[in-house]
Amino acid sequence: MTTTSIGDKIVVGLDIGSTKVCAVAGRVVRNNKDQETLEVLGVGETPLADGVTKGSVVNVNNTVSAIRRAVSEASNQSNLNIHLVNVSFSGAHVLSVKSTGSITRSSSGDEIQSEDIDHLLSDMYRTSIPADKEIIHVLPMDFVVDGETNVNQPVGRNGVKLGADFQLITAQANAARNVRKCIMRNNLQQETMMLSPLASGLAVLTDEEKDAGVALVDIGGGTTELAIYYRGVLRHVAVFPWAGNSLTADIQSGCKIMPDQAEQLKKRFGNANPGEYNINEVVAVPGLSNRKPKDVLLKNVATIIEDRLREIAALVQAEIIRAGYEGKLLAGIVLTGGTALVPGVEQIFSRVTGTEAKVGYPEHLEPNGRADLVGDPAYATAVGLVWAGYKTIDNRISFISDPARAAYIEEQTPAPVRPPYGNPVMSGRDKTPEKEPPPAPKKGGLLSWLREALQPIRGSETDPY
Repeated sequence: MTTTSIGDKIVVGLDIGSTKVCAVAGRVVRNNKDQETLEVLGVGETPLADGVTKGSVVNVNNTVSAIRRAVSEASNQSNLNIHLVNVSFSGAHVLSVKSTGSITRSSSGDEIQSEDIDHLLSDMYRTSIPADKEIIHVLPMDFVVDGETNVNQPVGRNGVKLGADFQLITAQANAARNVRKCIMRNNLQQETMMLSPLASGLAVLTDEEKDAGVALVDIGGGTTELAIYYRGVLRHVAVFPWAGNSLTADIQSGCKIMPDQAEQLKKRFGNANPGEYNINEVVAVPGLSNRKPKDVLLKNVATIIEDRLREIAALVQAEIIRAGYEGKLLAGIVLTGGTALVPGVEQIFSRVTGTEAKVGYPEHLEPNGRADLVGDPAYATAVGLVWAGYKTIDNRISFISDPARAAYIEEQTPAPVRPPYGNPVMSGRDKTPEKEPPPAPKKGGLLSWLREALQPIRGSETDPY
């Protein structure tokens, strides 16, 4: 198939997940049908066993190493020197908060411009929230122009007061800081940090589905993420701390086997429909050293998987009801993420939610060998992060992250270079280390100098601790 490159822009998506780190480099091309497709240039993937828990980075060193290997592999495949990435973000602490904001325009006779919306968005990033939280995204839902509500696109209208109902997506500030730290320590720059289900939506959802109303359910390793679209706009986001790793833990506990054996059982024989197996179908699981293998009934494994997925589906349904979109999602539920590959998961979600469910795959990939690697739901977030370099979640706004944050000192300062070995701890028999000489006494004499040196230092009442 003949393709034409659209410019020279190449985008790298970096998905930091609970079980793996995946880097995808790609560019948008136009095929002979005049359709825009994503050409995958390089893919790097590294397992991550102890670095991210329930979507949040908990071990920076392990995560930094995994990112380095994944980016290096993608760089070698694509023959690129990667410096700039779009990175994913998640965590059970992520919250969706509804808020309203408005500005009064100085030039009442002119039409509303995109700069006015940018001004309004920037003000919303300054919204007062708890000190341990950070606003990741500010996404408008419906605008208000001079009292007229439910305005979808205010640009071009005449009005003095511009307002909107917003969705503020917040997260723990420390968790967001850890993600940036991992990027910075790999000498990478972050172009966009995007919540995982928003990136997945760019890869697997169509504009028609978003207009009709759809619930995207991204079932990863550590978290299940829900994003509800209605009338083309993102309306609600929620994150649950139960996903694929919960299935593995249930199999381990129910079958009395080791965690890695439970993971292999899930991947090779996992099924959400116990009726697929006969009562006597078993698989032999290797025992510990000098112990016999253990027979595990595959029907029992399927029952365990079915029960946990039913609980996750019930949580999703309860959240859809709480958000006020029960019965409004004409496009139903789209499942993605690695756990969406479990056979029978669509039937469970359809039964529990009473809504049609299907598995969503990354679409519009230019056929090649690397596209086959990322063509299943487990890579939806990484592929969506590449698409984020070419299209936006909401065409009405020009940015989805705080543009002022790029100027923060903590992001501009490189990571401190530590010596390869720390200073040794000296025992009483060791030589006393040399100390810096004390400051010379001041003109007031030795007594005056001692009095000043022993005086406690008082700080200002406004100084931070």
